[in-house]
Amino acid sequence: MVAEPEVRNKTGNIRAAGVSKEFVNPDGGKTIALKELDTEIEPGEFVCLIGPSGCGKSTFLRLVAGLSAPTEGEILLDDRPINGPGYERGLVFQDPTLFPWLTIYDNVAYGLKIRHIYKEHREEVEEFIRLVGLEGFEKSYPHQLSGGMAQRASLARALVNHPKVLLLDEPLGALDAFTRMNMQDEILRIWKERGTTMIMVTHDVDEAIYLSDRVFIMTPRPAKVEEIITVDIGRNETYGRQRNSVDFLNYRSKILQILDFTGKVQTPEFYL
Repeated sequence: MVAEPEVRNKTGNIRAAGVSKEFVNPDGGKTIALKELDTEIEPGEFVCLIGPSGCGKSTFLRLVAGLSAPTEGEILLDDRPINGPGYERGLVFQDPTLFPWLTIYDNVAYGLKIRHIYKEHREEVEEFIRLVGLEGFEKSYPHQLSGGMAQRASLARALVNHPKVLLLDEPLGALDAFTRMNMQDEILRIWKERGTTMIMVTHDVDEAIYLSDRVFIMTPRPAKVEEIITVDIGRNETYGRQRNSVDFLNYRSKILQILDFTGKVQTPEFYL
């Protein structure tokens, strides 16, 4: 059975009910990114979204983040409709998007400062910097860090707000293979310790199997959930899984088979 994280939150439930999303093209036409999507993600669960490029995975994350609104339907966090951005939902992009003029400490503290709660929670800045393994780099600037270290800082900046849900939009896609595997274990360690609901977009099938409780396989546009795969492989001491086990390879084969949308893959578009 899949092991439970050390802290299993009772909040952080995400439910999508009849969610559709349309975009207006420059020529006046419309692109349907999501069509009548219904799904639910349990509190404290780790879910990976995988599917063809441009199918709407990142669109779904932005809807959960409140950066965009559904054309139809609604998305609820703990049974309350999401109507805009909120600190209970953290978002980490593929690029770290740190403020280059701020130190790592000030980048992590930024959200607390603009919420005017920094004085009451300043000790948590150091706590989360330690949590992501950047102790000693508080006075460094983003350009002085490696890509993996900068992504750790982005995680700390999102986590310091104690989000119920952490949204990860291909956060490891720009990293080399060795750094990427290390960061996968770091993300799992944080998930294990915090129990935060995590929803991650990835194009890497092995990454999805290694990280997820469940893998949501999405169709080409207009996207829906084609199939949900529960990854029923025991986790190791770092909460990952043995990548060369028979079970792991069987899951990989199954997911790749489902992803074989021959003749269905659409031209990707940057906003999807």
